[in-house]
Amino acid sequence: MVCSMTGFGRSEITQGERRYMAEIRSVNNRYLDLNVKLPRRLGAADGPVRALLKRYIKRGKVDVFVSCTLDYGNDEVVRYNRRIASEYLESLKLMAEEFGMENDIRLSTLARFPDVFVTEEEELDEDEAVKGVLEAVEDACMKFSEARRTEGEWLKSDLLDKLTVMESSVAYITERSPQIIEEYKKSLREKIEDLMGEKSIDENRLAMEVALFADKVCVDEELVRLGSHISQVRSVLEKGDDKDGIGRRLDFIVQEMNREANTILSKSTDLGISDMGIDLKTTIEKIREQIQNIE
Repeated sequence: MVCSMTGFGRSEITQGERRYMAEIRSVNNRYLDLNVKLPRRLGAADGPVRALLKRYIKRGKVDVFVSCTLDYGNDEVVRYNRRIASEYLESLKLMAEEFGMENDIRLSTLARFPDVFVTEEEELDEDEAVKGVLEAVEDACMKFSEARRTEGEWLKSDLLDKLTVMESSVAYITERSPQIIEEYKKSLREKIEDLMGEKSIDENRLAMEVALFADKVCVDEELVRLGSHISQVRSVLEKGDDKDGIGRRLDFIVQEMNREANTILSKSTDLGISDMGIDLKTTIEKIREQIQNIE
């Protein structure tokens, strides 16, 4: 299966009163770069989350966002500060005794003093929280992977079409190359006859010149290797089962393709082959750009 390196997946699950949300986004990257953002209180989930992500993702710059909230709002609770309330109450009693006044303190009055009531984060069961986070992240990973597979299939189809275009170019150059030599031989013979008139042509010398030209412009080896590289790319795309991802392997093969196309162009003395060589390089560059998106 061919997978794109770009993708998105989001999941939201509820366990008891808590809701866990996980969101995964990725873009192209040469290696796997994980950026996991967890709430401070869920720091214990960082290691397990990274291990889980590596089961689903081989390459790419991946951003993961995780949140944990209560179904009825945030997870802050209101508590009264016993020590502060006691000190206020004791101080009011002392004031009443010292000034000979009636101690008419009421609960509503005490509650209005600063810091009597405080908001605190509700206690969290760490094991349950980590379990909830992992469930949300795994569900997001499955949706994320499905999105990348869908895009990967589109990339595969596009690349296979481009390989077919390359095969047509290679077939044209393969057919055209022998014709160039025959045309050169004919042209050279005509030039020699114009110069020598009635004198006979040294066929051995003519054959030698043609052989030197043929050796100079011969691209048979390059065409064979280029055909082999095309077959390799097609095979890798069709199988798509490399456990480490196929992107790096394809990138290497395409570099070799480009090298052969450059050599063909450098040897060409024929306008048709030169044009086809340029088309080859253009198609190879398009393939290279698309492969940068493959995991």
